[in-house]
Order: sequence, then structure tokens, then C-alpha cells
Amino acid sequence: MTADLQLLTTTAVSAGFIHTILGPDHYLPFIMIGKARNWNVTKILMLTFICGLGHVLSSVVLGMVGVFFGVGLEKLNFIEASRGNLAAWALIAFGLVYAIWGLRKVYKNRKHSHVHAHSCGVVHSHEHGHTSDHTHIHEKEEGKKITPWVLFIIFVLGPCEVLIPLVMYPAAQTSVSGMLMVTAAFGITTLLAMLSTVALGTFGFSLVPLKKIGLYTHVIAGAMIFLSGLAIQILGI
Repeated sequence: MTADLQLLTTTAVSAGFIHTILGPDHYLPFIMIGKARNWNVTKILMLTFICGLGHVLSSVVLGMVGVFFGVGLEKLNFIEASRGNLAAWALIAFGLVYAIWGLRKVYKNRKHSHVHAHSCGVVHSHEHGHTSDHTHIHEKEEGKKITPWVLFIIFVLGPCEVLIPLVMYPAAQTSVSGMLMVTAAFGITTLLAMLSTVALGTFGFSLVPLKKIGLYTHVIAGAMIFLSGLAIQILGI
């Protein structure tokens, strides 16, 4: 390995770690959705891995096309920036819709009193909710099918902004094998950073007593995802 390639590999590892840690969209959606839906750690990490792989590969494929077909770096950066903007808005929309859906669940599950007067003169009241277990099962199954797909699509749309200009194009000047090596270093580091952060965040949340907020977990999850997307869009993190 040449000195230049070694430096690029170190840069790729550092960039993969830093861009993951600084981007709350790389871990917050998985932690919050997993907590709201009471998913086990294995399921959360599996979804994180699949979405992270799509996230990295989408930029890798674009970078490969750029390198082998001689597409200018400026044009690729424009495409990546456009993808990033679209992904941020998609995350904002997803968080907002999910929070509204959570509020709807809270409204449907709210308890209220009914007063009953009997012919014998006895009057009593009782509390109940209108959401049955049967309805709850169908809503849970629907969420299981839709939510992972939405997250996957958002992550495929989302670019690894630093990968192409900082790692792939400079490495391509040395050799194809060198470009593949530094790209793999970036991708593996990104995935490991995502998985580690999500695992730590999930473990941390498991220590926090959330019984008091009850059904509001979905609302909070949606709000946090919405805010993370907003932070990316406004602050560019």
C-alpha cells in the first residue's frame, strides 16, 4: 500500500465515522421507532443495517458511474446535494406524518366516562376506550409493513456527501483496486458506526422509565424524527 493510499484509507475511515455521528438521521429514526414499537434490539439493528447498506451503496454506485464514464465531480456533487435535499424533506414529512398518526392513536385510545341510569334509580358511570384489541393488531401489522420500507427508501435517497469527492475520486487517481479498498473502508466504518450508535441509544432508552407517557411514544418518535430532518435541512448537518 502506497503512502497516498494509506492516507486516503485513513481519511475514509475518519470521514465515515464523523459523518455518521454528526448526522442524527443515521441513528435517531431507528432508536425512536424501535422504542415506540417495542421492537427487540435484533430487529432494530437489522433494519439499521439494511437501510445503512442502501444508504452507502446508492452513493457508491453513483460514484462508480462517475469514475468510469468520466462524469465531472461538480455534476456529481450537484446530484448528491439534490438527493440530500430530497431525503431531508422526506424525513421531515415522515416524522410529521408519524407524529400525526401517533396523535390519532392517542385520541382513539383516550378514556372517557359514560353515565348510566337504571330503572331502579341507581346511577353509575364507567370509563372505557373505543380502540379494540382487534383494531390494535391490524394497526400494528400495517405499521410493521410500511415503516421499514419508508425508512429504507429515505436512506437510499440520502447520499453520503463526503464519499465521492473526498474518497472515491482521489483514490481513483491511483488505481481501481485502491478506489475499491478505500470505498469499502468508508462503507464498513459507516455501517459499524450506525449499528454501534443505534445499539447504545436503544440500550440507553431501555433504562429510561417511559410508562408515564404511554401512547405518546409514537408522537414523540415522530417529533424527534421531524426535528432531525429539520436540523439536516436547515443546519446542513
